[in-house]
Amino acid sequence: MAKLWAIIKREYLERVRSKWYLLSTALAPLFFGIIAIVPMVIASRTKASPDLSHVVILDATGTQLGLRVAGELAGGISGAPTRAVVRAVAPSELAPAETLATHEVMRLQDPMLGYLVLDSSTIAGHSERYAGRNASTLVDVSEIESSVRRALLAQRLEHEGLQPSRIKELTKVDLKMTSERLSDRGREVGGLANALFSYLIAFVLYMMLVIYGQQILRGVMEEKTSRVAEVVISSVSTDTLLAGKVIGVGGASLTQIIVWVVSTALVFKSRGVILARLHVANVELPIPHIGIGIALLLLAFFVLGFIFYAALFAAMGSTVTNEQDVQQASLPVTMLLVASIVFIQPILLDPTSTFSKVMSWLPFSSPILMPLRMTVVQVSWAELAGTLAGLLLACVAATWVAARIYRVGMLMYGKRPTFREMARWVRRAA
Repeated sequence: MAKLWAIIKREYLERVRSKWYLLSTALAPLFFGIIAIVPMVIASRTKASPDLSHVVILDATGTQLGLRVAGELAGGISGAPTRAVVRAVAPSELAPAETLATHEVMRLQDPMLGYLVLDSSTIAGHSERYAGRNASTLVDVSEIESSVRRALLAQRLEHEGLQPSRIKELTKVDLKMTSERLSDRGREVGGLANALFSYLIAFVLYMMLVIYGQQILRGVMEEKTSRVAEVVISSVSTDTLLAGKVIGVGGASLTQIIVWVVSTALVFKSRGVILARLHVANVELPIPHIGIGIALLLLAFFVLGFIFYAALFAAMGSTVTNEQDVQQASLPVTMLLVASIVFIQPILLDPTSTFSKVMSWLPFSSPILMPLRMTVVQVSWAELAGTLAGLLLACVAATWVAARIYRVGMLMYGKRPTFREMARWVRRAA
């Protein structure tokens, strides 16, 4: 036990004293604060181009839709007179009209911003086409699309006999829906805030597993290359060395997560003062309720997931002796993590589906996907207990296999072993 504690202490202190560890621990909350505040600032100041109505509208609909869109483009943004040039063309004349409009957009002296094509497909409510210098500006494209939609709706309603003054009054509806999650604790935060919070948890868990798993792999490889491992193994069993390394590095990662959570919460609470100084309206982003039970479950999934992946990374690190082989050795384990993060979006869209449940039960993905699900929807305690039990058994199996590969791999040099050779090590060590 004394030797195990000495290894844990060495691995832990070696990392927490690193200047990069201290720097990342201190700057990460600032980074999280920036990515939470900067989008609010940008969104508050992001508007459509003030000259958005300076376009050519090619109207091949045979109606007055082009003139309506021109009015919407000006009045919907600044209320200034429209600068749009509306050209009524026959469908057969669209191609040369588009060529002319393209030259007008490309000219150097007072160029048009772009051109909009309205045709029979637009009248049917299917599509319109726009080409311009700002075609990659999502705000501008969205405003153009909304203007065409409003103009088309107004034209249809007028055709049905409604007065223009009444059309605007009846179609102007600004609804904002709020959603709440109901659980056995009552009403909780739901909707976008809940989804973003769940995604953040899954992403942080994934990031920590990748970063510290790679650290373990490289640390094992460096000890093997420098022959330090041979000296240590002469006085400590490989199982103790592997356990100490995993626990020590895991403690360093857990410390960093705790510091991040506390400091990020402080930055989040003070966002009102920061936004006020930037003259930006504060946006309410309620955090879902995380009780002690849920927090302990999140911690348990992280710890077990870290043990599972750290043991595999350490085993793969013991099989290589140079930097060139590190990436190839870590690829099989990294692919398991990537496979987990890829399914975040489908699970967020439908966290109660059979696919979501199956993925949250698999040992390689449950450390990331089950915390994601349990913060989005209410998961039964039986399912949580079963998932934790399965992950615990997977940790025991992964540690058992990794210890036997580690025991042989740390003392072997030369070419990197194949998976068949590693399987033979496990069978013989068993």
